[in-house]
Amino acid sequence: MRYMMTYDLMETVRNTNQWLGATALSMASYPVFSALPNPALSWMAAWGEVTERTYQRMVVKPAWGIRTFTCEDGKDHLVDITTVVERPFGDLIHFKVNGRAEQPRKVLLVAPMSGHYATLLRSTVKSLLVNCEVYVTDWHNARDIPVSAGKFDIEDYTLYLVDFMRELGPDTHVVAVCQPVPLTLAATAYLAEREPDAQPSSLTLIGGPVDPDATPTEVTDFGRRVTMGQLEETMIQQVGFKYPGVGRKVYPGLLQLASFMSINGERHTKAFLDQIQRVSRGEASDHDAHNRFYDEYLAVMDMTAEFYLSTVERIFKKREIARNVFTVNGHKVDFSKITDVAVKTVEGAKDDISAPGQCVAALDLCTGLPESKKASHLEPGAGHYGIFAGRSWRDNIRPLVINFMNANSRSTPARKPASKPANKNTAA
Repeated sequence: MRYMMTYDLMETVRNTNQWLGATALSMASYPVFSALPNPALSWMAAWGEVTERTYQRMVVKPAWGIRTFTCEDGKDHLVDITTVVERPFGDLIHFKVNGRAEQPRKVLLVAPMSGHYATLLRSTVKSLLVNCEVYVTDWHNARDIPVSAGKFDIEDYTLYLVDFMRELGPDTHVVAVCQPVPLTLAATAYLAEREPDAQPSSLTLIGGPVDPDATPTEVTDFGRRVTMGQLEETMIQQVGFKYPGVGRKVYPGLLQLASFMSINGERHTKAFLDQIQRVSRGEASDHDAHNRFYDEYLAVMDMTAEFYLSTVERIFKKREIARNVFTVNGHKVDFSKITDVAVKTVEGAKDDISAPGQCVAALDLCTGLPESKKASHLEPGAGHYGIFAGRSWRDNIRPLVINFMNANSRSTPARKPASKPANKNTAA
């Protein structure tokens, strides 16, 4: 009960701040005050607007916002987001561009389960839609999943990926970003040994902690410093009475957000003060740079306690992936069994979350894979975000990944006849 009360207290604080912002905005916007212009009222209204929006979006899943896609015919084609596989803790979704021929590359984009929604990869999805059929792992917020649905740890996560890969078939190109990189590698090895016909064609691993000790960062050092008992005591709470997952033990999104914000506290504080000034001067808009970034950054989701704790213990502390001793459902995963799946790693030279060396370690684990099917890329000057969604991804990395897919396709599927030509736009 203690942990449930703490969860509800955090939600109460968030809700109260949202209410205070709305109240300040309403009071400062009272019509009669317009007769007596006062800079203090203008600033109060601006503070209220920014504060209300800030705390409201913490509990709302952002929309994908990919409604149409401009194809070669110059027309905007509607994009349908359909569910291919539905599971309690996450779905496999497909971005289908209506009226367009089937694209030659089928891509499974594995989104992180690390506090933010899969929508964090919105720009990545847009860039791949140009000439790929894009599928994404859409993970659910743990607070919305009833306790009756059972547990969800890194082994369950891996088995979800196995199911998704099996569903899409061997002509799939898998792209994993950040946190799921080691588990995606494990899922591929699992299939290589038990269901080789279901293996994907290629595997692109972007900025993930395959071997956290290869190049330690603040993130990996934290995992080494704290004990599992300390983590469970300080980070784990039970979902409160407001949500369907009441009673489920989670690592709350609000607590994760507090940790994110503390890393660059001064920069975030300045960003919000600047935004208040812009709003008071009438220079802000609903979709300006500040709102576009923070609408996504502040939208956080709860992770199941077992997933978070098993990630820290088994990936970072015990280094089960790096030591090739990882087990799934009682079965030891052997990375040497990967012999027919091309593997490419991508790292950013200035990545301070998963530093260079952590991801490329995957290639050393694949001892059964010919060197001709291995590739790596280190992007100069790029940080963590840049290698999968920033300029570095759009200008340099994406073309390399597409070429890698082309060179390692199991087959080139025939395009369906269509009256409209396939999309050949440049990356967005």
